[in-house]
Amino acid sequence: STANAPEDDAPNRYSRTDRPAYSRYSRDANSSGSSIPSNTLEKRIEELERELAKERQENARLVKMAEDKEELIGKLKEEIDLLNR
Repeated sequence: STANAPEDDAPNRYSRTDRPAYSRYSRDANSSGSSIPSNTLEKRIEELERELAKERQENARLVKMAEDKEELIGKLKEEIDLLNR
C-alpha cells in the first residue's frame, strides 16, 4: 500500500520548473548547428523527466520505509527496557 501512496508531489514540483530550461537548451543546440533534431531531444528530456519522477518516488518510498523501521526499533528498545526492569 505504501508503493501506491502519493509522495508529496516531489516529482511534479521539479519537472514543471526544469522543462523551460531544457527546451531552451535544445533550441540553442539546434541553432548552433547540432545534427540532433529538437523533437528527439525533447522526447529524450521527457523520458528522463519521467525516469527522474519514478526515482524520486522510489526514494521517498525508501525514506518512509527507513523512518518506519527506525520507529519500530525505538519501540522495541523501549519494550526491551521494560522487560529488563
